[in-house]
Amino acid sequence: MPAEVLKMLTETANMFVFLAIELTLLYLVISYLVGVIQEFITPAKVQAVLSSRNGKGYVIAALLGSITPFCSCSTIPFLKGLLRARAGFGPMMVFLFASPLLNPMIIGLFIVTFGIKVALFYFTMALGVSVIAGYLLEKWGFERYVRQEAYALTQPTISCCGTTPAVIQPSCCTTKPVTSTSACCVDTTAAQPQPKRVLPWLTIWRTTWKDFKQVLPYLIIGISLGSLIYGFIPTDLIVQYAGEATWYAIPIAAVIGIPLYIRAEAVIPLSAALVQKGMAMGSVMALIIGSAGASLTEVILLKAIFKKQMIAAFLSVILGMAITTGLLYQYVM
Repeated sequence: MPAEVLKMLTETANMFVFLAIELTLLYLVISYLVGVIQEFITPAKVQAVLSSRNGKGYVIAALLGSITPFCSCSTIPFLKGLLRARAGFGPMMVFLFASPLLNPMIIGLFIVTFGIKVALFYFTMALGVSVIAGYLLEKWGFERYVRQEAYALTQPTISCCGTTPAVIQPSCCTTKPVTSTSACCVDTTAAQPQPKRVLPWLTIWRTTWKDFKQVLPYLIIGISLGSLIYGFIPTDLIVQYAGEATWYAIPIAAVIGIPLYIRAEAVIPLSAALVQKGMAMGSVMALIIGSAGASLTEVILLKAIFKKQMIAAFLSVILGMAITTGLLYQYVM
């Protein structure tokens, strides 16, 4: 085996081990902390807060988006719940933009991989553009492009007290109606055995570990691609086509990111390898915003809620945010 190939394989293996250990520990810690937060801030509470129509709703929606670990497609069932609750259109759109982009996992990976300064810039831009876009879309009357059937109370839950709308519990690309028990539904004729109480901290850990096993394939794919890029792709090639001197790198990265749709667990290690090989950080930010903020799956799901004018506006916001953030980073940072 030639010495050059052996060196590349060694670098690839070393990078894989480093990223695997670092990102595994980071994912478990952040997921557990998010689980603790969700003990106090449930999706039902988020829905109740965003249903208010006061001026503070825009900022609150963005901040709530930063502590709710939704991917772009899992935000959709939650959005349906907000529509049925007649939430303010502007705050609702802010949440739609901010939730996948300010996912705690993305921010945590940003901090560890690129540093607190880069993470703070990304967080500020994603939050700021989301708030501005939500405000402008409401002021410009884009609420008229929401399909009327999206407001319908579908999938009701039945109880002995009557019919009540389901509370949407979002998970990645699934919808799960959850019923609640009220006082009038309690059966007092027979004592029901109480299940053994499990400590919430243990329950959170079990959920964290279950979620980790679900995202592990994506994590491995991202780490593998990043390691191969780090070990085998020449630095000169990345610099030539995606370096800071290439004016078209940021728009192309933003456009590629949307149909690409790589989960945060995969795109961050992939981006880290590209940066180390010479890819401009502005292009990396554009790629991450495009891939995390929108996807073909999400657009298809949104067609059941929005008319084509609103979908075009949604994609324009994500694309504009990706390009603006990338260009601004290169000139400011």
